[in-house]
Amino acid sequence: MDLFKMFGKNKTKSKNVAKERLKLVLVHDRSDLSPKFLEMIKGDIIRVVKEYAEIDQDGLDIKFTRMKRDYDNTPVSALVANIPIIKVKDNCR
Repeated sequence: MDLFKMFGKNKTKSKNVAKERLKLVLVHDRSDLSPKFLEMIKGDIIRVVKEYAEIDQDGLDIKFTRMKRDYDNTPVSALVANIPIIKVKDNCR
């Protein structure tokens, strides 16, 4: 058993997690939105989608990120939502 490899993998994972968290903090700072406001937006999005479909709560990923607009390359904040839909509700078809 190679202990160095085992510890190296965890270090890589920790590094990537820390990097993603830092990106998230920077985006939140640049968007000038409070964490409470962001959680309210996420809650509203989830609530509305749940009215129409059964979703996988464990696979849910909603975050703010930075991107550039296509037409002028200006950096803007963007809300990215990955919401796995298990089944569309019958009354919505």
